[in-house]
Amino acid sequence: MTRSWLQPRHLDLHRSAVERGIELVDAIDDEQWRQPTPCAEWTVASLVEHMTRENRGFAAAARGDRTSAADWHTPLGADLRAEHAASARDVIDAFAGAGALSRTLWLPTIRDGITLPARTALGFHLLDAVVHGWDVAAATGRPFGVDDETLAAVRAVAENDVPDGPRRYRPQATFAPARPAADDAPEMDRLLAFLGRDPEFRASGSPRPSGSPNPSGRSDLSDISAEKGV
Repeated sequence: MTRSWLQPRHLDLHRSAVERGIELVDAIDDEQWRQPTPCAEWTVASLVEHMTRENRGFAAAARGDRTSAADWHTPLGADLRAEHAASARDVIDAFAGAGALSRTLWLPTIRDGITLPARTALGFHLLDAVVHGWDVAAATGRPFGVDDETLAAVRAVAENDVPDGPRRYRPQATFAPARPAADDAPEMDRLLAFLGRDPEFRASGSPRPSGSPNPSGRSDLSDISAEKGV
């Protein structure tokens, strides 16, 4: 089975995507926390809580910690902007730490827990950062630009580790079945359609973010590897 395998230079792409998430979360207006998002059944607040916990969990894994699934669901403080920002900086630093990309990481929330090469886990988290960045942008009506190199890296992760197929049709699947996309659609649109997102999603009353459209559907990397039967 072929898996994504990001190179050390992709740390810069990861840093930029996660830092863009900090900017988007910091810009959330107080009245927007209860708005719906492209992630089914998640409000803006619950989406940011999920992003924060994923950051914390991946950071611990990148440092070589062997955590439990419960450790990925610890309580958060009242200031979600600050909690998210701290977790984002933590996961950036953890993956960039000395020797981090040479480790084999323990990820307890994938099935009953699995080990993966750090460079594969980095790809999972990069995909998570980009997709959820769009989720926040879609829910709050803000732009979210992403460069061609990042899109190419995330598309490779998606195709290798989240292929379309029967698993997309199971109850509560991480990703919905792929949607059709025009051959001449922007690359971001095509990525989102491949991941089962609705390019036209936007929260009621929110303008559509400039640039490529936004995804619809839930992204939770807790079982992303299981898409290929790990």
